[in-house]
Amino acid sequence: MFEKILIANRGEIALRVHRACREMGIKTVAVHSQADADAMHVRLADESVCIGPNNPGQSYLHIPAIVAAAEITNADAIHPGYGFLSENPNFAEILEAHQITFIGPTAEHIRLMGDKIAAKDTMRQLGVPVVPGSDGSVDSLEQAAPVAADIGYPVLVKATAGGGGRGMKVVHSEAELAEGLTAARTEARHAFGNDAVYLEKYLALPRHIEIQVLADGQGNVVHLGERDCSLQRRHQKILEEAPSPALNVATRDAIGETVTKAMKDLGYRGVGTIEFLYENGEFFFIEMNTRLQVEHPVTEAITGIDLVREQIRVAAGSSLDLRQEDIGFSGHAVECRINAENPLTFAASPGTVTDYHTPGGLGVRVDSAMYSGYRVPPYYDSLISKLIVHGRNRNECLMRLRRALGEYVIGGVETTIPLHLDLIDDGDFINGAYDIHWLESYIANKSE
Repeated sequence: MFEKILIANRGEIALRVHRACREMGIKTVAVHSQADADAMHVRLADESVCIGPNNPGQSYLHIPAIVAAAEITNADAIHPGYGFLSENPNFAEILEAHQITFIGPTAEHIRLMGDKIAAKDTMRQLGVPVVPGSDGSVDSLEQAAPVAADIGYPVLVKATAGGGGRGMKVVHSEAELAEGLTAARTEARHAFGNDAVYLEKYLALPRHIEIQVLADGQGNVVHLGERDCSLQRRHQKILEEAPSPALNVATRDAIGETVTKAMKDLGYRGVGTIEFLYENGEFFFIEMNTRLQVEHPVTEAITGIDLVREQIRVAAGSSLDLRQEDIGFSGHAVECRINAENPLTFAASPGTVTDYHTPGGLGVRVDSAMYSGYRVPPYYDSLISKLIVHGRNRNECLMRLRRALGEYVIGGVETTIPLHLDLIDDGDFINGAYDIHWLESYIANKSE
């Protein structure tokens, strides 16, 4: 087992990893930008190293500084959290060259799943259902038009290196195709430095269902059920729950078995999330995230399995001590992502936290690095807290969530807590009757 792990991230996920390490008896190294010198994970870690100025490109994304920090502190391994360098295959290869363990999959699998076209082709070959679409990238209108006609409008133009909803455009007819291609390409080039795009069928009212897997690279793979991540704004998740209100046991078992077999055949190692659109009883693969997900706590709540601990064990060479028959699902869990944003306009709200009081009680978990007097910097993602609530069933969970949200006090900055309070009182949400487009319509109606 590792003696010391460097955490190459910030905020709540850095603190989450630190806590797992501490419970395993592993020392931690926090790296931080100048803006995060007073961050909670920096205060709690055994050692800390400043790796650069506020700009993430010069700190959290600056590989030489992070590798140097690991070397001067004699860290055995690096945990990348999510975002930043967590799905950067070059980073994983550089660490391997420096004999530092990357706590994650192989660089080969990160690179494979990071290319949306290659990922779809691979999953299709592994027996996983995929969204109908082009066989590869489309380089011109002349090439795209017959493919789109064959798929059937509406179609979605997507960046091959995309993520977070960037480089995606819905095209409803052939007359819109040229404009959609240009817009998606331009956005993709600016966001990812790669303007390659492909086409896939646009599903009208799907849910976003993702399957959590855990594998040791030694042939042992388990799935930990699904998460429903359909409540999204501009392709950014707002609230997640497990299990999904839309699936039954038989459907869950079937897709879980399909995904487990695929990951075993792939020889995958570490945690991973296979994401699907689900409509009319059918699953369509869209992408795989080869890292820990923001919403992993809802899976931990219903399974009792510490995903970060398992990540670390597998990276250290241990085999899984879990089998599929050992995995049980208990109750229902919901995670609310709380951002430092205006709850209606979603404008960022950096500033100093003047008051801070977290909810508590049975089944309530708060993943946050906040404290009274903490300054929310303007340089990074606006996620400042995750409120996770677990109950014996969905109704109990929602009642507990309503109570917990009412107790949560964050003063000095605007937050999205009021939005969550409104959401959980809406009849459609209470009944589980929502899809990936529902939230944007809900917000638009509230703004009128």
